[in-house]
Amino acid sequence: MYLNFLKRLRTSAAIFPLNDSNLHILKTFDKIGRKPAATAMERSLLSRFFVLSNTSPLFTSSMTSGVNLSKYLKSTGQFRQRNFRCLCTVSASEPATPDTSPISVKKRIVSGVQPTGSIHLGNYLGAIKNWIALQNTYETLFFIVDLHAITLPYDTQQLSKATRDTAALYLACGVDTSKASVFVQSHVRAHVELMWLLSSATPIGWLNRMIQFKEKSRKAGDENVGVALLTYPVLMASDILLYQSDFVPVGEDQKQHLELTRELAERVNYLFGGRKWKKLGGRGGAIFKVPEPLIPPAGARVMSLTDGFSKMSKSAPSDQSRINLLDPKDVLANKIKRCKTDSFPGLITGKTKQEVAEECQDMNWGTFKNVLTDALVDHLHPIQVRYEEIMSDPAYVDNVLAEGASKASAIADITLNDVYQAMGFLRR
Repeated sequence: MYLNFLKRLRTSAAIFPLNDSNLHILKTFDKIGRKPAATAMERSLLSRFFVLSNTSPLFTSSMTSGVNLSKYLKSTGQFRQRNFRCLCTVSASEPATPDTSPISVKKRIVSGVQPTGSIHLGNYLGAIKNWIALQNTYETLFFIVDLHAITLPYDTQQLSKATRDTAALYLACGVDTSKASVFVQSHVRAHVELMWLLSSATPIGWLNRMIQFKEKSRKAGDENVGVALLTYPVLMASDILLYQSDFVPVGEDQKQHLELTRELAERVNYLFGGRKWKKLGGRGGAIFKVPEPLIPPAGARVMSLTDGFSKMSKSAPSDQSRINLLDPKDVLANKIKRCKTDSFPGLITGKTKQEVAEECQDMNWGTFKNVLTDALVDHLHPIQVRYEEIMSDPAYVDNVLAEGASKASAIADITLNDVYQAMGFLRR
């Protein structure tokens, strides 16, 4: 260990601050190094000194004038015996007080919602409402996944408007741009580039087993199904892996897609990472971080108002099957009267299911639906008011999206360049 440490000193450009404590460690280190057999405690001390030399913030790369460490060790005879040359210095200009400030790196989360149709209660309770809490704890990137919106036939005249409307709803619901980056998926070109690179490493069998592809293609018919619907999960993987995400908030229906993302990350890391990447001039190791699912404890799957076996969906033909966040009070009340009742009050008011059950246990269905309507109106009204305020200034929304895309691109470009390098491309 002693021999390896001296080799590390020879090849490092570390600066070791000079103070009484550190000189004491050096002298003790010197004594242990001379002994033919050190005690367990001495070996432990030597080991700890070796670890600190690799991890301590006291070792910096700046070159300052100071006491030459090689002269100190040479005076002990160690360098003459080992025939080593130390190229590091001991700084005399650094303060003796160590930096004890904690270093906290937030975990990163990415998530998004399609701009097709209206944002409904299922999107809100299953995703957006949870974002508001997550943005206080994590580094968050929330985007409008407009590229996913074209996997099935869509209205080209409405896509741009729906994209801006969705961004405004993000903000109206409480997404704070000082804590989260909000942007449009297609505004960061790296999403599509990485998708193509990932496609080359994705076995077709992995895509054929996706349940959502089977369900949607059966409903739409073969003539209306493009290749994009099949490769949709690869784009989703690109969305996640591009930002080296630690966690991804997903509903139960998206867990399979996230599993494919995880498998694809591991496959690419195996095929192109590690020593293979290092030989090409890269840093080596894993190219992608393998993300973990973050499934909300409640509200992850809000069911249709007209079909208790299907989730609330934008693509459902009947608007009566969903509660849109911008539905007026009278429209909302009419939908609730006709719906198959679910436990919205607890999710909306913050009460537990037990509290809702106790409050409503003696109510008939008519009374209960009135309570449910009032709870929804009270919760959604401030969101609707804030939405109208935001939409009255389109330039503000566009600026938010431009700033968000700029921040996202800065992260995405690093990952994309790493992938190009690891896969052997000639870069300009």
